Amino acid sequence: MNQLKKLAGQTAVYGLGTIVPRVLNYLLLTPFYTYLFIESKYGIITELYAYVAFLLVLLTYGMETTYFRFSESEQNKDKVYGNALISVFSTSIIFVLLTIIFRQSIASAILYPNNSEYIVWLVIIVALDAITAIPFAKLRKQNQAGRFVLIKIVNVLINIGLNLFFFVLCPKLIAADKDSIVSIVYSKDIGVGYAFISNIASSAISMLLLLPELTKIKYEIDKVLLKRMLNYTFPLLIVGIAGMVNEVADKIFLKYLVTIPEGVKDKSAYVLAQIGIYGANYKIAVLMSIFIQMFRFAAEPFFFAQAKEKNSNKTYADVMKYFIIFGLLIFLGVMLFMDIFQVFIGPAYRVGLHIVPVVLLANLFLGISFNLSIWYKLNNMTKYGAVISILAAIVTIILNILLIPSFGYTGSAWATLLCYLFMMLVSYFLGQKFYPVKYEIARIGIYFVVALAFYFIHNLLTFNQVFNYVSAFMLMGLFLYLIYFLEVHNRHIEKSNETV
Repeated sequence: MNQLKKLAGQTAVYGLGTIVPRVLNYLLLTPFYTYLFIESKYGIITELYAYVAFLLVLLTYGMETTYFRFSESEQNKDKVYGNALISVFSTSIIFVLLTIIFRQSIASAILYPNNSEYIVWLVIIVALDAITAIPFAKLRKQNQAGRFVLIKIVNVLINIGLNLFFFVLCPKLIAADKDSIVSIVYSKDIGVGYAFISNIASSAISMLLLLPELTKIKYEIDKVLLKRMLNYTFPLLIVGIAGMVNEVADKIFLKYLVTIPEGVKDKSAYVLAQIGIYGANYKIAVLMSIFIQMFRFAAEPFFFAQAKEKNSNKTYADVMKYFIIFGLLIFLGVMLFMDIFQVFIGPAYRVGLHIVPVVLLANLFLGISFNLSIWYKLNNMTKYGAVISILAAIVTIILNILLIPSFGYTGSAWATLLCYLFMMLVSYFLGQKFYPVKYEIARIGIYFVVALAFYFIHNLLTFNQVFNYVSAFMLMGLFLYLIYFLEVHNRHIEKSNETV
């Protein structure tokens, strides 16, 4: 239990660095964009950031996990860090140069032939974030949570500030005086591009704040060590790429597969509007993805460290159970109080609210899959993780192709859910074969059934707003009491019996 408290504490601390920026983005940027832009303009942001997420995985190629793994097994931890950083830095610079050279061809290929500058901005964002990923991993490894949190929060505050500057202040100043000094940095023609420019600036400042971690190393490659690290990380790259296919393919496929109703004049705007609606409602599920991300920051080094402990199996089982409990609390919290959460996206986007429960459960299954992945990471069997992710990516692609033409973005949401469910089940059964952990399946099943039952009951009791809130609080209270009864009350009884 002490180990669980340690993990919970680390999750909370790293969560501060993750949850505060993402909540600020959620509370400010998401409503800001969805109230400011029409659906098709927000669709551009949604689609292009899907490419950013995919490329970031490509350019980090699992080197964060590899750094954690080799830091545990190698005596010279500085050499491990140096190899990881130099490797990612070198590949990122090469990628940026090649992309800039072929920017027009790439822009035409993704149907933005008149906006090749988007390609340049996006690849700079990706490169900056990829390079700083390794110093951030070092801060996590060294438990420098305060520094980690500070830089993350500074990053998002600058990003939000610049968005407000470019999209609110500059237009007002130009409208009042067309020769205003801000005309030096502002052009109306750039439009949504300022969202990407703001991101570049905030990422660049993060890199400046990480200069001590970037410069205080010996810039030399240990070829033997690097080869071992690359051999370990290559399957993780496959896992990451396949995972990103699962996560972002829906937003990309929508552009090419969505059925356009007859009579629509601007087909491009219609398609981008569908992507925008999907992306905005996907953001409502942000609390689940925040929880998973903050958990991952703390859990990955924790899992590797725990492998040496005598009761590691019991610890992993307990971590899984409590992870699912918190995940289901988030699911119920969002769905029972949807009247509040829907306010954070513009009214025009709320036609897509029906996908939110699907996306929430999909993200929860993804988090469970991460918990289950310890068996192949600890046993150096990362090739199995690659196979699982590749199969899941194939499932995602097939389901999107089959479902989008008939169901639009609703089909994309269900494809995501089924993909992560597939990953979870396959990883569980393989894990029980190669690294068996006695998860409390029966109790976890009870929590799932009750949470889903409460969600459906709440939907049936929609009489008026006051009654909705009363039933929401009652159902949430009952779920919390169930947790208390099974996890606290029963444990006290079991301990009392053992004493007798």
